[in-house]
Amino acid sequence: MFSLQTIFGKGDKFYGLLEASAAAAHESTRALVELLQAPAGQRSLDKFKLSRQLEKELSAKISQELVNTFVTALEPEDIEALNSVLYKIPKTVEKFAERFIIASERIGDVDFVSRAIMLEKSCEVIEQMVGLLRKGINMEATKGLNDKMQAIEAEADRLILEMYRDSYTRETDPMRYLILKDMFEILEKAIDRCRDVGNVIYQIVLKNS
Repeated sequence: MFSLQTIFGKGDKFYGLLEASAAAAHESTRALVELLQAPAGQRSLDKFKLSRQLEKELSAKISQELVNTFVTALEPEDIEALNSVLYKIPKTVEKFAERFIIASERIGDVDFVSRAIMLEKSCEVIEQMVGLLRKGINMEATKGLNDKMQAIEAEADRLILEMYRDSYTRETDPMRYLILKDMFEILEKAIDRCRDVGNVIYQIVLKNS
């Protein structure tokens, strides 16, 4: 994990803050894959709480620095837009993890791992996209990563649709069905958050190219 004290002193402070925010989001998705693969007795929300707390601190720091800073490498509204979408990823991932732990006894046979791995890959791509901003406007590289992000999201949507289809055709327990539907929707939303980050970065680069 990162600390706020290690972010400054290397280049534009907003690049460091946004990179740390993307890393915190990525860490939350890695934690989700670990959680889903762990035995029931070893599951914990500690890593999710740490990631979300860090993301919260970073988001507040970015907003405060925007108030105090007159000159920024990126336009302030672009920084705030990227800050906003990054902040939502650990929040959504933690929400899914909480639901999973609460309902694991009823849905223990449902495999969420492959979908969580797609989510983790999405965050890996957006971390790379955020890192590119520090290096200047690179339309080709950014478009390539955003296309990769869109492809991952499309595949993740397909996998989640399969889960919906299975629950529609096979699930006979109404309560279990509602729990699964809720979890599918949260997982889909988390992947959509990653897509949103990619779209914001692509628009920033497009505007400044």
